[in-house]
Amino acid sequence: MSTDFQQARAALGTRLRELRFTCPEGQLNGKELAARLGWPRSKVSKLENGKQTATRDDLWAWAEATGHPEAHDELVNRLAGFESHIRSWRRSLANGFTPLHESLSAEIDRSTGMRVWEESVVAGLLQTPEYARHVINRYSQLLGGAHDVDSAVRSRVRRQEWLYQPGRKMRVLMWEAALRSLICPPAVLAAQLDRLTGMIGMDTVELGIVPFTAQVKIVPANGFWILDDRLVVAEDWHAGLWLDDDDNIALYSKVWRTLERSAVYGAEAHNVITGARRALETQ
Repeated sequence: MSTDFQQARAALGTRLRELRFTCPEGQLNGKELAARLGWPRSKVSKLENGKQTATRDDLWAWAEATGHPEAHDELVNRLAGFESHIRSWRRSLANGFTPLHESLSAEIDRSTGMRVWEESVVAGLLQTPEYARHVINRYSQLLGGAHDVDSAVRSRVRRQEWLYQPGRKMRVLMWEAALRSLICPPAVLAAQLDRLTGMIGMDTVELGIVPFTAQVKIVPANGFWILDDRLVVAEDWHAGLWLDDDDNIALYSKVWRTLERSAVYGAEAHNVITGARRALETQ
Protein backbone atom coordinates (compact mmCIF):
# COMPACT_ATOMS: atom_id res chain seq x y z
CA MET A 1 0.00 0.00 0.00
CA SER A 2 1.04 3.60 -0.42
CA THR A 3 2.98 5.40 2.29
CA ASP A 4 0.10 7.88 2.65
CA PHE A 5 -2.35 5.04 3.24
CA GLN A 6 -0.13 3.36 5.83
CA GLN A 7 0.44 6.61 7.67
CA ALA A 8 -3.24 7.53 7.72
CA ARG A 9 -4.31 4.08 8.88
CA ALA A 10 -1.61 4.02 11.56
CA ALA A 11 -2.75 7.45 12.77
CA LEU A 12 -6.32 6.20 13.05
CA GLY A 13 -5.03 3.20 15.00
CA THR A 14 -3.20 5.49 17.40
CA ARG A 15 -6.40 7.45 17.98
CA LEU A 16 -8.33 4.24 18.65
CA ARG A 17 -5.71 3.24 21.23
CA GLU A 18 -6.07 6.64 22.92
CA LEU A 19 -9.80 6.08 23.29
CA ARG A 20 -9.18 2.67 24.86
CA PHE A 21 -6.67 4.15 27.30
CA THR A 22 -9.03 6.98 28.33
CA CYS A 23 -12.21 4.99 28.88
CA PRO A 24 -14.24 6.84 31.60
CA GLU A 25 -14.48 3.60 33.60
CA GLY A 26 -10.73 3.20 33.53
CA GLN A 27 -8.20 2.03 30.99
CA LEU A 28 -9.17 -1.13 29.12
CA ASN A 29 -6.67 -3.66 27.89
CA GLY A 30 -7.05 -5.17 24.45
CA LYS A 31 -8.53 -8.42 25.72
CA GLU A 32 -11.20 -6.59 27.74
CA LEU A 33 -12.18 -4.39 24.78
CA ALA A 34 -12.34 -7.38 22.45
CA ALA A 35 -14.68 -9.13 24.92
CA ARG A 36 -16.97 -6.07 25.05
CA LEU A 37 -17.10 -5.92 21.26
CA GLY A 38 -17.39 -9.67 20.71
CA TRP A 39 -14.32 -9.55 18.45
CA PRO A 40 -11.18 -11.67 18.32
CA ARG A 41 -8.34 -10.08 20.28
CA SER A 42 -6.33 -10.02 17.04
CA LYS A 43 -8.80 -7.59 15.44
CA VAL A 44 -8.28 -5.02 18.18
CA SER A 45 -4.52 -5.36 17.74
CA LYS A 46 -4.66 -5.06 13.94
CA LEU A 47 -6.82 -1.94 14.05
CA GLU A 48 -4.64 -0.22 16.64
CA ASN A 49 -1.43 -1.08 14.80
CA GLY A 50 -2.66 0.01 11.38
CA LYS A 51 -2.70 -3.53 9.98
CA GLN A 52 -6.41 -3.57 9.10
CA THR A 53 -8.80 -0.93 7.80
CA ALA A 54 -11.76 -0.27 10.08
CA THR A 55 -15.29 -0.12 8.76
CA ARG A 56 -17.73 2.58 9.83
CA ASP A 57 -19.55 0.00 11.96
CA ASP A 58 -16.25 -0.91 13.62
CA LEU A 59 -15.64 2.72 14.52
CA TRP A 60 -19.13 3.18 15.93
CA ALA A 61 -18.77 0.05 18.06
CA TRP A 62 -15.31 1.14 19.28
CA ALA A 63 -16.51 4.60 20.27
CA GLU A 64 -19.45 3.12 22.22
CA ALA A 65 -17.42 0.38 23.90
CA THR A 66 -14.74 2.80 25.10
CA GLY A 67 -17.30 5.26 26.47
CA HIS A 68 -16.59 7.89 23.83
CA PRO A 69 -19.69 8.02 21.59
CA GLU A 70 -18.91 11.66 20.83
CA ALA A 71 -15.75 10.51 19.00
CA HIS A 72 -17.68 8.59 16.36
CA ASP A 73 -17.98 11.42 13.83
CA GLU A 74 -14.32 12.28 14.20
CA LEU A 75 -13.30 8.67 13.56
CA VAL A 76 -15.53 8.35 10.53
CA ASN A 77 -14.17 11.60 9.10
CA ARG A 78 -10.64 10.29 9.51
CA LEU A 79 -11.58 7.11 7.68
CA ALA A 80 -13.34 8.99 4.88
CA GLY A 81 -10.35 11.28 4.51
CA PHE A 82 -7.89 8.57 3.60
CA GLU A 83 -10.36 6.28 1.82
CA SER A 84 -11.25 8.99 -0.68
CA HIS A 85 -7.85 9.96 -2.05
CA ILE A 86 -5.14 7.50 -1.11
CA ARG A 87 -5.04 5.79 -4.48
CA SER A 88 -6.32 8.65 -6.61
CA TRP A 89 -5.00 8.20 -10.14
CA ARG A 90 -3.73 11.77 -10.43
CA ARG A 91 -1.60 11.41 -7.31
CA SER A 92 -0.52 7.86 -8.16
CA LEU A 93 0.51 8.87 -11.67
CA ALA A 94 2.59 11.85 -10.55
CA ASN A 95 5.70 9.76 -11.18
CA GLY A 96 4.33 7.92 -14.21
CA PHE A 97 2.65 4.61 -14.92
CA THR A 98 5.68 2.42 -14.26
CA PRO A 99 5.83 2.80 -10.43
CA LEU A 100 2.07 2.21 -10.33
CA HIS A 101 2.46 -1.02 -12.31
CA GLU A 102 5.41 -2.15 -10.24
CA SER A 103 3.60 -1.66 -6.91
CA LEU A 104 0.84 -3.99 -8.11
CA SER A 105 3.40 -6.40 -9.56
CA ALA A 106 5.02 -6.68 -6.13
CA GLU A 107 1.68 -7.75 -4.63
CA ILE A 108 1.07 -10.20 -7.48
CA ASP A 109 4.53 -11.73 -6.97
CA ARG A 110 3.58 -12.41 -3.35
CA SER A 111 0.43 -14.24 -4.43
CA THR A 112 -0.14 -17.82 -5.49
CA GLY A 113 -3.78 -17.40 -6.49
CA MET A 114 -5.84 -14.66 -8.12
CA ARG A 115 -9.47 -14.19 -9.01
CA VAL A 116 -10.07 -11.46 -11.57
CA TRP A 117 -13.17 -9.82 -13.01
CA GLU A 118 -13.01 -7.47 -15.98
CA GLU A 119 -16.11 -6.04 -17.59
CA SER A 120 -14.71 -4.02 -20.50
CA VAL A 121 -11.02 -4.77 -21.01
CA VAL A 122 -8.90 -7.91 -21.28
CA ALA A 123 -7.22 -8.72 -17.96
CA GLY A 124 -3.72 -7.25 -17.73
CA LEU A 125 -1.87 -10.55 -17.29
CA LEU A 126 -3.44 -11.82 -20.52
CA GLN A 127 -2.76 -8.74 -22.68
CA THR A 128 -0.52 -8.65 -25.72
CA PRO A 129 2.06 -5.84 -25.66
CA GLU A 130 0.29 -3.86 -28.41
CA TYR A 131 -3.11 -4.18 -26.76
CA ALA A 132 -1.56 -3.09 -23.44
CA ARG A 133 0.01 -0.09 -25.15
CA HIS A 134 -3.37 1.14 -26.40
CA VAL A 135 -5.05 0.60 -23.03
CA ILE A 136 -2.33 2.51 -21.16
CA ASN A 137 -2.38 5.28 -23.78
CA ARG A 138 -6.11 5.75 -23.28
CA TYR A 139 -5.63 6.26 -19.56
CA SER A 140 -2.72 8.60 -20.20
CA GLN A 141 -4.89 10.72 -22.50
CA LEU A 142 -7.65 10.85 -19.90
CA LEU A 143 -5.60 11.50 -16.79
CA GLY A 144 -2.51 13.20 -18.16
CA GLY A 145 0.82 13.57 -16.43
CA ALA A 146 2.37 10.27 -17.49
CA HIS A 147 4.88 10.00 -20.32
CA ASP A 148 6.40 6.58 -19.71
CA VAL A 149 3.99 4.41 -21.69
CA ASP A 150 6.73 2.25 -23.24
CA SER A 151 8.24 1.51 -19.85
CA ALA A 152 4.80 0.74 -18.41
CA VAL A 153 4.10 -1.72 -21.26
CA ARG A 154 7.37 -3.51 -20.55
CA SER A 155 6.50 -3.66 -16.86
CA ARG A 156 3.08 -5.13 -17.62
CA VAL A 157 4.59 -7.75 -19.93
CA ARG A 158 7.20 -8.73 -17.30
CA ARG A 159 4.39 -9.21 -14.81
CA GLN A 160 3.03 -12.00 -17.02
CA GLU A 161 5.97 -14.21 -16.04
CA TRP A 162 3.83 -15.02 -13.00
CA LEU A 163 1.63 -17.19 -15.25
CA TYR A 164 4.50 -19.53 -16.06
CA GLN A 165 5.59 -20.27 -12.50
CA PRO A 166 4.53 -23.60 -10.97
CA GLY A 167 1.99 -23.49 -8.18
CA ARG A 168 0.24 -20.34 -9.46
CA LYS A 169 -3.42 -20.13 -10.53
CA MET A 170 -5.29 -17.23 -12.11
CA ARG A 171 -9.06 -17.58 -12.41
CA VAL A 172 -10.32 -14.92 -14.82
CA LEU A 173 -13.87 -13.88 -15.58
CA MET A 174 -14.51 -11.41 -18.40
CA TRP A 175 -17.74 -10.02 -19.77
CA GLU A 176 -18.14 -10.43 -23.53
CA ALA A 177 -17.87 -6.64 -23.82
CA ALA A 178 -14.15 -6.98 -23.02
CA LEU A 179 -13.76 -9.06 -26.21
CA ARG A 180 -15.48 -6.50 -28.40
CA SER A 181 -14.46 -3.08 -27.07
CA LEU A 182 -12.45 -1.33 -29.78
CA ILE A 183 -10.12 0.46 -27.42
CA CYS A 184 -7.49 -0.40 -30.03
CA PRO A 185 -7.44 -0.94 -33.82
CA PRO A 186 -9.28 -4.08 -35.02
CA ALA A 187 -6.04 -5.81 -36.03
CA VAL A 188 -4.63 -5.37 -32.51
CA LEU A 189 -7.83 -6.69 -30.94
CA ALA A 190 -7.82 -9.66 -33.34
CA ALA A 191 -4.32 -10.61 -32.20
CA GLN A 192 -5.42 -10.21 -28.59
CA LEU A 193 -8.38 -12.53 -29.12
CA ASP A 194 -6.12 -15.08 -30.80
CA ARG A 195 -3.95 -15.04 -27.72
CA LEU A 196 -6.95 -15.62 -25.45
CA THR A 197 -8.02 -18.71 -27.39
CA GLY A 198 -4.50 -20.06 -27.01
CA MET A 199 -4.67 -19.61 -23.22
CA ILE A 200 -7.77 -21.77 -22.78
CA GLY A 201 -6.57 -24.96 -21.15
CA MET A 202 -3.37 -23.54 -19.62
CA ASP A 203 -2.60 -25.14 -16.26
CA THR A 204 -2.22 -21.76 -14.56
CA VAL A 205 -5.20 -20.01 -16.19
CA GLU A 206 -8.90 -20.70 -15.86
CA LEU A 207 -10.71 -18.43 -18.31
CA GLY A 208 -14.45 -17.86 -18.05
CA ILE A 209 -16.50 -15.61 -20.31
CA VAL A 210 -19.89 -14.15 -19.38
CA PRO A 211 -21.72 -13.94 -22.72
CA PHE A 212 -24.07 -11.10 -23.57
CA THR A 213 -26.84 -13.71 -23.74
CA ALA A 214 -26.25 -15.03 -20.21
CA GLN A 215 -28.63 -14.21 -17.40
CA VAL A 216 -26.66 -12.31 -14.78
CA LYS A 217 -27.47 -12.07 -11.10
CA ILE A 218 -25.63 -8.80 -10.56
CA VAL A 219 -24.73 -5.76 -12.67
CA PRO A 220 -21.48 -6.59 -14.56
CA ALA A 221 -19.44 -3.56 -13.53
CA ASN A 222 -16.21 -2.49 -11.85
CA GLY A 223 -13.18 -4.61 -12.60
CA PHE A 224 -11.31 -6.01 -9.60
CA TRP A 225 -8.60 -8.46 -8.56
CA ILE A 226 -8.64 -10.66 -5.44
CA LEU A 227 -5.13 -11.72 -4.41
CA ASP A 228 -4.89 -14.80 -2.16
CA ASP A 229 -8.04 -13.76 -0.28
CA ARG A 230 -5.90 -11.12 1.47
CA LEU A 231 -6.18 -8.08 -0.81
CA VAL A 232 -8.72 -6.67 -3.26
CA VAL A 233 -7.61 -4.17 -5.89
CA ALA A 234 -10.60 -2.46 -7.50
CA GLU A 235 -10.57 0.35 -10.03
CA ASP A 236 -12.83 3.33 -10.62
CA TRP A 237 -12.39 6.44 -12.77
CA HIS A 238 -10.97 8.58 -10.00
CA ALA A 239 -9.00 6.04 -8.00
CA GLY A 240 -7.82 2.52 -7.38
CA LEU A 241 -8.97 0.96 -4.12
CA TRP A 242 -6.71 -1.40 -2.18
CA LEU A 243 -8.87 -3.21 0.38
CA ASP A 244 -7.57 -5.73 2.89
CA ASP A 245 -10.28 -5.88 5.55
CA ASP A 246 -12.28 -9.08 5.96
CA ASP A 247 -15.66 -7.51 5.19
CA ASN A 248 -14.64 -6.08 1.82
CA ILE A 249 -12.74 -9.21 0.80
CA ALA A 250 -15.83 -11.28 1.61
CA LEU A 251 -18.04 -8.89 -0.38
CA TYR A 252 -15.87 -8.96 -3.51
CA SER A 253 -15.52 -12.74 -3.23
CA LYS A 254 -19.32 -12.99 -3.18
CA VAL A 255 -19.56 -10.73 -6.25
CA TRP A 256 -17.01 -12.91 -8.08
CA ARG A 257 -18.86 -16.13 -7.25
CA THR A 258 -22.14 -14.56 -8.38
CA LEU A 259 -20.64 -13.56 -11.73
CA GLU A 260 -19.02 -16.99 -12.09
CA ARG A 261 -22.43 -18.64 -12.19
CA SER A 262 -23.12 -16.88 -15.50
CA ALA A 263 -19.79 -17.77 -17.13
CA VAL A 264 -18.95 -20.37 -19.76
CA TYR A 265 -15.65 -22.20 -20.03
CA GLY A 266 -13.66 -24.42 -22.37
CA ALA A 267 -15.24 -24.98 -25.78
CA GLU A 268 -18.14 -22.63 -25.00
CA ALA A 269 -15.76 -19.82 -24.03
CA HIS A 270 -13.76 -20.54 -27.19
CA ASN A 271 -16.94 -20.13 -29.27
CA VAL A 272 -17.72 -16.72 -27.69
CA ILE A 273 -14.17 -15.51 -28.36
CA THR A 274 -14.30 -16.84 -31.92
CA GLY A 275 -17.61 -15.03 -32.49
CA ALA A 276 -16.03 -11.74 -31.40
CA ARG A 277 -13.06 -12.49 -33.64
CA ARG A 278 -15.28 -13.08 -36.68
CA ALA A 279 -17.14 -9.84 -36.02
CA LEU A 280 -13.85 -7.97 -36.51
CA GLU A 281 -13.64 -9.14 -40.10
CA THR A 282 -16.43 -6.72 -40.98
CA GLN A 283 -14.72 -3.76 -39.30
